Amino acid sequence: MRRQPGRIDVHHHAVPAFYRRLLEERGLRPGGVAVPDWTPEKSLRVMDRNDIATSILSVSTPGAWLGDERQARHLARRLNEFCAAVIDDNQSRFGFFATLTLPDVEGAIAEAEHSLDALGADGIVLLSSAAGRYVYDPAFEPLLAYLHDRQAVVFLHPGELPAEPAPGIPSFTADFLLETVRAATGLALSGAMEKYDGIRWILAHAGGFLPYVSHRILLTMIRGEHRLSQAKAMVDRKRETKRRLDLLRRFYFDVALSSTPTALASLTAFADPTRLLYGSDFPFAPSPAVRFMRQEYEDTALDADLRAAIDRRNAQTLFARLGEEPR
Repeated sequence: MRRQPGRIDVHHHAVPAFYRRLLEERGLRPGGVAVPDWTPEKSLRVMDRNDIATSILSVSTPGAWLGDERQARHLARRLNEFCAAVIDDNQSRFGFFATLTLPDVEGAIAEAEHSLDALGADGIVLLSSAAGRYVYDPAFEPLLAYLHDRQAVVFLHPGELPAEPAPGIPSFTADFLLETVRAATGLALSGAMEKYDGIRWILAHAGGFLPYVSHRILLTMIRGEHRLSQAKAMVDRKRETKRRLDLLRRFYFDVALSSTPTALASLTAFADPTRLLYGSDFPFAPSPAVRFMRQEYEDTALDADLRAAIDRRNAQTLFARLGEEPR
């Protein structure tokens, strides 16, 4: 029997040695953990052990912005050229989301154009916030307009919450989830989701807890509307609720660190099943954690067709170059 092609992992981080050294020199601990020692070869070993055919690489927080515009432009270019070289060496196994320079908007647009056109990036990675400004900030609209025109896939990854972490709790545990919810909610409430609807947004970690609080976001939408619209929402509750929640269902969601019976129950009850994607979060999730979460995922009762969609089919639709089955 022919073995089915493996999973497509849309949440898989690249940590080049030069970037790791830079973060360590600055005393930075992304997500409150040590910067992992990573190589493409380590990714390939984890991928082979967990039935992952292709991984889309991205750089996690803090990205390229460390407080200096010139350095950010240099660093983003170096990171993107590194990822492009990894793909050149492993055409069928890797893709990448390009790192940009926000809050430097001019540099971000230039780097997005270079990465998409010259380097063959599969999309863009944006952090939930940059220098205290969330991705839906009006100052970032020129970038969103550009990405809309390009019909770009944008992987929205949490950055550090702009507040002191709670003692004893790494920021990846809970703060990251809140950051994603803040950014995604802001995109919906600000009108950016509709204005720039050419962008295809992927939310990391099952959208944080966005599916769970979707009706709170719905109530926030209604609260800001005029009274006639509010009255209509009460009279035709089911239809009006669906109409508003459908805006949030435009997001894609990866299942990185969220592929468990409880998280998947909330996610699959809310999300469009054609917009669910597999993710591992390697190497910030080390190899044993990837295996553990993969086993939790495989033990969770899911319809076979839905599992096939999450594992591969939905990503093939999103990334045209992955649409053809390997020979």
